[in-house]
Amino acid sequence: MAGLEDKRKFYIGGAWVDPAAPQDLEVIDPSTEEGFAVISLGGQQDTDRAVAAAKAAFPAWSATPPAERLACVERLLEVYKRRNDDVARAMTCEMGAPTSMSKADQAGSGSYHIETFIEAFRKFVFIRPLGPHAPTSMVAWEPIGVAALITPWNWPMNQVTLKVVAAVLAGNTVVLKPSEIAPLSSMVFAEMMDEAGFPKGVFNLVNGDGAGVGTQLSTHKDVDMVSFTGSTRAGIAITKAAADTLKKVALELGGKGANLVFADADDKAVERGAKHCFYNSGQSCNAPTRMLVERPLYEQAIERARAVAESTRVGSAHEEGRHIGPVVSKQQWDKIQDLIQKGIDEGARLVAGGPGLPEGVNRGYFVRPTVFADVSNDMTIAQQEIFGPVLSIIPFDTEEEAVAMANDTPYGLTNYVQTADGARRNRLARQLQSGMVEMNGASRGRGSAFGGVKASGRAREGGVWGLEEFMDSKQISGWDPDA
Repeated sequence: MAGLEDKRKFYIGGAWVDPAAPQDLEVIDPSTEEGFAVISLGGQQDTDRAVAAAKAAFPAWSATPPAERLACVERLLEVYKRRNDDVARAMTCEMGAPTSMSKADQAGSGSYHIETFIEAFRKFVFIRPLGPHAPTSMVAWEPIGVAALITPWNWPMNQVTLKVVAAVLAGNTVVLKPSEIAPLSSMVFAEMMDEAGFPKGVFNLVNGDGAGVGTQLSTHKDVDMVSFTGSTRAGIAITKAAADTLKKVALELGGKGANLVFADADDKAVERGAKHCFYNSGQSCNAPTRMLVERPLYEQAIERARAVAESTRVGSAHEEGRHIGPVVSKQQWDKIQDLIQKGIDEGARLVAGGPGLPEGVNRGYFVRPTVFADVSNDMTIAQQEIFGPVLSIIPFDTEEEAVAMANDTPYGLTNYVQTADGARRNRLARQLQSGMVEMNGASRGRGSAFGGVKASGRAREGGVWGLEEFMDSKQISGWDPDA
């Protein structure tokens, strides 16, 4: 491991400390397939130290006036904006987001969420009347305790800020376990939390894998809540592991979004949907990976999607520009290749891309932007989350058929609708089984929650709902409104 950046430290109790029994892991740059840093995976002793530090800090932090907690987060925002490019550089190296995207979108999502939580928290009322019918009945929102936060590699700062900032504003103390594949950006974040002046033990970071630190946190008797973002498989395992201690579990899991494109959709609808599918190299749980197209537009949509795929440049994450980078790891690359081949074997029509590395590329975990047509909704590529730049196009004849196919999936994160018919949009928004529905390219409003249903989990992250996720409601009767 000579020459690698040494990051074998954990942030526990307000200080960077050595692991109790170091187990080193090389962090791989997916653009080059070469190691660029070394971290240590934590063990039970490290997890216990971090949880103990969080538990010890909880009484004072939970009793800290909301204005003081807010002031810490406002300082964090200042530090974050100043160090935006440091965060971006880490993500470019660890998970392969291209430099321009890392600075603007990957790192930028963190400051966006911090700002949104600040706005929501300023208006948050911790003790509210139940209603005019019960003048002495109140609802109090109170922190849960020690929260274990387990975050993924595909949108590191997006998920870290959605969890950490909401949890500490609510009055919880936290232990963060970032993905061991992409841990460096979270270590930069720990430095920012330290500089912002959070009290010792409010925020702690232990690196580790799911089987190790992840399980240790999920089963720990002094952890009161686990918030996890990642695969549905891992979410199920965490839920089972947490059951014996009856802790709260919040899960934000995978997706297999359907994009319903009707014949009256605007001219950019197909292009917009294909670009969204390929964005972040397809590594987004809310990617619209199934494009359901009304029959009169079907062949035209295939050609438009083909054009997008063929014009989407694939290149090193270390280059500036509007292109997609590699996927995160060799394991992920192999999985995507297997699923592309599965699509071919099951009879889907390969329109663009396909197996193997892009032309002229001989190293790096790069995937060719791939489009399949004539996909049936029961094919593997239509049912499994691929997590790569692979689009499946499926024809439909009626609105009812489109809704049935869209809902015929274990997942329920985000669905999309493209039509000029406002009444149809409103109908479909209620009929589609998902936590979010986005229509005609309109993004969710600032402060709206992110989350799904079914196998996508039922967490709600962001805005007021994200704050409430990290609190318990207490019902109080006999309150003196005049005291």
